Amino acid sequence: MQGNAGLAHKAGNAGLARSARLLRLFRSEQTDPELYYATLAQDAVQQVSEYCELPGRTVVDIGGGGGWFTAAFRERGANCFLFEPDPAELRSRKTVPAGAVIADGFWLPVSDGAADLVFSSNVLEHVPEPLKLIEEMIRVTRPGGLIYLAYTNWYSPWGGHELSPWHYAGPRFAARRYVKRYQKKPKHEVGTNLFRVHIGPTLRALRARADIEIVDARPRYYPAWSRPIVRLPGIREVATWNLLLIMRRTG
Repeated sequence: MQGNAGLAHKAGNAGLARSARLLRLFRSEQTDPELYYATLAQDAVQQVSEYCELPGRTVVDIGGGGGWFTAAFRERGANCFLFEPDPAELRSRKTVPAGAVIADGFWLPVSDGAADLVFSSNVLEHVPEPLKLIEEMIRVTRPGGLIYLAYTNWYSPWGGHELSPWHYAGPRFAARRYVKRYQKKPKHEVGTNLFRVHIGPTLRALRARADIEIVDARPRYYPAWSRPIVRLPGIREVATWNLLLIMRRTG
């Protein structure tokens, strides 16, 4: 059982101050990626710890880039393994995490049911077949194990990433505006490395599966009491900045 100090720490992490801090953090994604990803990793691993114990657990980090999430998991005592498809992203920091593997999330070199926890942060919107990636995440999770899946839905204020909020006017318009303002092409191109992923269709597809159960569905960066937003069709597509799903493999 947690003591009062632990409960207070968890409550503080789930409050408005945390949300404001994280939303301000987005401004530094491209200017100071080390600060951005290190802070986001610590926050994500703290979220995971609310659902399961981490020491000694086998964690698969899918698409974790330079290894910020892997490092945060290892700091908490987990045995974390990073699988990243982009060699440039993997080598974006001074050191590559030990044991990191260049691998596509659609075809992980991992045995069935090998992981206690499979983790994916802001990867789903960058793959052309999101449900196929989720299926692979389920495959490598052991029965009873957990899946942490967080992604930026298209109609979120940050759905277009650096093109936001002009993605609401269409990706072509947003891209032209970006080039005109910054005199360079955006990092993301809709239909190439950024795809429209929504909340409603994803939830319906996952709820139809017999091999998982959704333990929690909530806006990732908002306080825990904002969960009801995800139950509001239409509104959730805009009001949810980033969807967090915690799933348990049942079969």
